[in-house]
Amino acid sequence: MHPPTGNERLPGRPVSGFVPGSAAAAGPPPFAAGAPLMRPGAAAPFAPPTQQPGVPPPLAGASPAAPFGAAPPAAMGGYRGPPPPQGPFGTGPPPQGPFATASPPQGPFATASPPQGPFAKAPPPQGPFAAAPPSQGPFAAGPPSQGPFAAGPPSQGPFATAPPPFRHPPSLGQPQSPTGSGMPAPTYVRPPPVQSQPPPVQGYYPGVPSSNPQFPMSRPAYQPPMQTMPPPPMGPPSSYSNQPAYPTSGPPMGTLQSLVEDFQSLSVSSAPGSLDPGVDVKGLPRPLDGDEEPAKVFEAYPLNCHPRYFRLTTHTIPASQSLVSRWHLPLGAVVHPLAESPDGEEVPVVNFGSAGVIRCRRCRTYINPYATFADAGRKWRCNLCTLLNDVPGEYFCALDASGRRYDTDQRPELSKGTVEFVAPTEYMVRPPMPPSYFFLIDVSVSAVRSGLLEVVAKTIKSCLDDLLGFPRTQIGFLTFDSTLHFHNFKSSLSQPQMMVVADLDDVFLPLPDDLLVNLVDSRHVVESFLDSLPNMFHDNVNVESALGPALKAAFMVMGQIGGKLLVFQSTLPSLGIGRLRLRGDDVRAYGTDKEHILRVPEDPFYKQMAAEFTKNQIAVDIFSFSDKYCDIASLGSLAKYTGGQVYHYPSFQATTHGEKLKHELSRDLTRETAWESVMRIRCGKGVRFTTYHGHFMLRSTDLLALPAVDSDKAFAMQLSLEETLMTTQAVYFQVALLYTSSSGERRIRVHTAAAPVVTDLSEMYRQADTGAIVSLLARIAVENSLSDKLDSVRQQLQLKLVRSLKEYRNLYVVQHRIGGRLIYPESLRYLPLYILAICKSLALRGGYADVSLDERCAAGFSMMILPARRLLNFIYPSLYRLDEVLTMEPGRIDGSLKRLPLTLQCLDTAGLYLLDDGFTFLVWLGRMLPPELVNDILGVSLANFPDLSKIQLRECNNYHSRNFMTVLRTLREKDFSCYQLPRVVRQGEQPREGFLLLSNLVEDQMAGTSSYMDWILQIHRQTQSS
Repeated sequence: MHPPTGNERLPGRPVSGFVPGSAAAAGPPPFAAGAPLMRPGAAAPFAPPTQQPGVPPPLAGASPAAPFGAAPPAAMGGYRGPPPPQGPFGTGPPPQGPFATASPPQGPFATASPPQGPFAKAPPPQGPFAAAPPSQGPFAAGPPSQGPFAAGPPSQGPFATAPPPFRHPPSLGQPQSPTGSGMPAPTYVRPPPVQSQPPPVQGYYPGVPSSNPQFPMSRPAYQPPMQTMPPPPMGPPSSYSNQPAYPTSGPPMGTLQSLVEDFQSLSVSSAPGSLDPGVDVKGLPRPLDGDEEPAKVFEAYPLNCHPRYFRLTTHTIPASQSLVSRWHLPLGAVVHPLAESPDGEEVPVVNFGSAGVIRCRRCRTYINPYATFADAGRKWRCNLCTLLNDVPGEYFCALDASGRRYDTDQRPELSKGTVEFVAPTEYMVRPPMPPSYFFLIDVSVSAVRSGLLEVVAKTIKSCLDDLLGFPRTQIGFLTFDSTLHFHNFKSSLSQPQMMVVADLDDVFLPLPDDLLVNLVDSRHVVESFLDSLPNMFHDNVNVESALGPALKAAFMVMGQIGGKLLVFQSTLPSLGIGRLRLRGDDVRAYGTDKEHILRVPEDPFYKQMAAEFTKNQIAVDIFSFSDKYCDIASLGSLAKYTGGQVYHYPSFQATTHGEKLKHELSRDLTRETAWESVMRIRCGKGVRFTTYHGHFMLRSTDLLALPAVDSDKAFAMQLSLEETLMTTQAVYFQVALLYTSSSGERRIRVHTAAAPVVTDLSEMYRQADTGAIVSLLARIAVENSLSDKLDSVRQQLQLKLVRSLKEYRNLYVVQHRIGGRLIYPESLRYLPLYILAICKSLALRGGYADVSLDERCAAGFSMMILPARRLLNFIYPSLYRLDEVLTMEPGRIDGSLKRLPLTLQCLDTAGLYLLDDGFTFLVWLGRMLPPELVNDILGVSLANFPDLSKIQLRECNNYHSRNFMTVLRTLREKDFSCYQLPRVVRQGEQPREGFLLLSNLVEDQMAGTSSYMDWILQIHRQTQSS
């Protein structure tokens, strides 16, 4: 029996979805007539539980709590006038036409009474827009007889279904489900209830006031759904229908085309202009569990590298160009080459010794678990280009009866997807250089007065013992204002010598040596300099900045060795080459074709310098501290093209920002770094990577130059098909990062992965990875904002989403009669919200008045390098309620922190809340919060401290304060790559509350932007249009 193609289905297979009629047998919804409205303590009032890893997706015929349960097709919001004349959907006896329904309700799809007129209000939606009972999660499945696709008595109307057709038993070669399990007997098993939210307690958000038309809570009386025609009975779905299974030994060779479709449907009964949205926002899907790594892919492909290192936007490769054109979302990958190993496992290191690194002689692919051996083990076949290569004699091993080497399990390169090879001398252009750190420090008056010099000097001194490369580490310093100050650190000196160069047009080095010195030899001189640095320029009143000449001087010092250049800039460059002017204040440029010019470097000098730095293996990190405009767009290009990073501290003050700067500078200096790196990603036949996004310099069409790269940086790239029709069953990818370790050893880190080639668009949707898609979309949007208006960029994001959902809708709309609903795959249930969050992010939201130009550009540079998990938390921050956990035992606090939806309706005026976006902790104090609790946490009385922007959160000697600081430490320990700056704001404190908190509540309506509910309605209408 041939596997079906396209949208064909075999009888006996279920369709997992939510369609009209499922509410008929399940009882009235939470807002039915006669049922009281939700009150505090009755059920989880706002955030529905989300599907947890390991919990099966929804079964057919979900209970009223199932997500996106659809209202009846005839249900429409708006006018509820007198009954109209009888018609196909009118009141009274049903018509006798071909679409008539049976007069007496019979079978599992019978309804209590017909709808009351063509504009009768439907019952509340039975999915993520309905408040779920406490015992059922949003993806809980009901009994088999509760849904329209359940196997049960057929309907009695003129279109009653025939008896179920014969289903072949699995033993007759029936295609298996994507999970690899045979189809069990047609019985439904209700999955355990999923509870991601704790039961509400007193003070939790009790519901939206009915006076707010944006979130109306009052619902009309329950009207039973109209009787519908059931499709043929279906068999039970498998446990995980979004995961194909492949053989665990050898390369997976394709997939059986799945007939079990996972889709979610969303009932929207509102008409444009109606005050009643027809949906319940409390049930909207929200990613309250953060990023979901595609663990099931790793289980299906145990020989793949972990998804933490390499993630495809869809873990399938389309077989033809036509499938690519119908995908509409980005086709590509996110690569995090130096990500911290999962579960603390060390990446195995392999040294081939005299045999040399085993590689394909044609495509240069490294030996990997998907390579196969032939000719009794004397040859191996490359899995990327299929060339048969000779096996060196030193590497030979006999094969067993299945063609597998006997030593496969003992060789990491043949059994693990991630491995490091020790590179021989032929992989070195020059001997490995020692790790070098050169500090370029602005000492103008603004840096002195803000306390910057003292924090920087103390932090560097505290990190000297932990700098990478001991005892080979090199270090140097150059300070500047309107002149350049070189410092001689010769080891024979007791104090450093400062030499001033005032000629900015012809920069020269006053000393040939001893400006960049070995730290071990000159340790005492370096420490003496750091101790005296704050006082050295204490009386400086110079307001100028000669950053351009200082960069040229630093290049002259570091050019022969390379390393890391750290620039501390607190004033707009104003002298010499590279001087910049104030721009960004021209309101007239916004909304025009010249708007994007403000977000690109004004002077080509900085990009030219970045190219020179990269050529000489110098990475640049920018630390910007100005309280005024300092043109991050221009300065950031130094980091963008050298593999560096941009740190922005607007209005820096040591008392407020000192701890954040100390942590981030310490991590920058001490985290494990790959020096003198290049990265290339190889693909199998028929595909290639075309565009790359991140911080690097593209040396050739596919070679990324990275003077320094670390575990905090990720990259994204887009994929294209080179062939009209793919002929292979699987495509292989290999990421190779050649670098010098801090110990001076040349290494090659290799990640290998495989993905099946599919001919079914629905399989591409089923295997979609939301985290990877959002990471790639965000980077593309940021880069597009450098050449287009922000409004156009946001429209492009929305268009991609609409086209994708419309294409997916076309797969099922006719077959399953779901004409009036928005449907999308289970794998992309969070994508609409994430795209809305990207549009409202610092980098892309609003216009001139919404975000300062420097903050917008700094956020854009950060989004270009963030790994998927941190990026998702940045655009959709975590919101926690803390006043309820401060009385708990410290050991129970971490497990009691539950994320809340990002909407103002979640905030209780008597509550204490914390918003965490990975860069900032925002503490929100409700107006009715007990003063005693506020005093305990802040250590001061609000009556005596009206300016909350200057409050420093420190641990006080009381129970509440200790628990509060425990919460902050717990959240920070989850990710050491960042340090969140605490900021405090009171309810109603304007304008601080607006730009600190309200602008981050992405589900609410802001000036010129849609709320989450309006966004869904808008997307729904656009997917309905032709």
